Amino acid sequence: MNSTISDLDLDLSELDIHGPTLYGYAPLREAVAAMKGVTAESVVLTTGTSMANHLAMSALFATGDEVLIEEPTYELILTTAQYLGARVRRFQRRAEDNYALDPQEVAEQLSASTRLIVLSNMHNPTSVLATEESLRAVGEMANEIGARILIDEVYLETLHHPPVPTSFLFGNQFVVTSSLTKAYGLSGLRCGWILAEPELAERIWRLNDLFAATPVHIAELLSLRAIEQIEKFGRRADIILDINRRSFSEILAAHPAIEVRLSPVGTTAFPRLREGRVPAFCDFLRDSYQTSVVPGSYFESPDYFRVGLAGDVDMTREGLLRLATALDQWKV
Repeated sequence: MNSTISDLDLDLSELDIHGPTLYGYAPLREAVAAMKGVTAESVVLTTGTSMANHLAMSALFATGDEVLIEEPTYELILTTAQYLGARVRRFQRRAEDNYALDPQEVAEQLSASTRLIVLSNMHNPTSVLATEESLRAVGEMANEIGARILIDEVYLETLHHPPVPTSFLFGNQFVVTSSLTKAYGLSGLRCGWILAEPELAERIWRLNDLFAATPVHIAELLSLRAIEQIEKFGRRADIILDINRRSFSEILAAHPAIEVRLSPVGTTAFPRLREGRVPAFCDFLRDSYQTSVVPGSYFESPDYFRVGLAGDVDMTREGLLRLATALDQWKV
């Protein structure tokens, strides 16, 4: 559902190459803050969510600290923590429990040495939504030992009407990352952010001097324009996702070659291939039907693959039909 510059209803004379961008363009920080119901002092602007996660983790633990991360998770979350020198522990989000966030699973792996808990909401790769009750319970555990919780909420942005409150509002132990990328078709703007209590946010801004320094001002201006019209982009995304979820349910939900629980929200499905190896099936799908899915090995789930549901509705339906045909023809 990629958007174009014409969708921004933009007067190009409003753009400029240079602007007051020291530690973020103030109107854009204020716009993100208003959208999320926080103060501008709590907003750190970043180049997308992945950079937000890297920056946040860089500020939230030191080399050798214990970091507790959900399993399965998005590969870059895990490798970034490892790159930064974390001693990684894991807690499970289990397929048999529909990948729900279970505070008891967190409690069993938490220790007095844990400095950071990392998870995604909606869960990546399954699009499962964590309950407010479970998030608050994990927050209480973290608070008791002086740990923080980093939550990647980029897929939560797809819940537009009404929006689900960011978990940052549940307490200062929560640090949240997100962007305009996944929910609005605005990935080219690279508009991401971190929500953190003001003292921590200032520390992250200083750390960003080492990574990115001065942002691209034109992108900031375009991002501000997009947020001013965010309801329009949200309505468009809702229509696309509703159509594509119905297509997935019609074409693949009951296919005998896979096992799948389609989340009622989000932009992804995460089927398990009942027989054969997923990498071989992905090769077969690509070579025979010019269609691609994401192997589950990128999410620590080698028997699964991820299907994106946020694309153009005609292209997505055609891709789902080709996927179904490939599954019909798949021979182990």
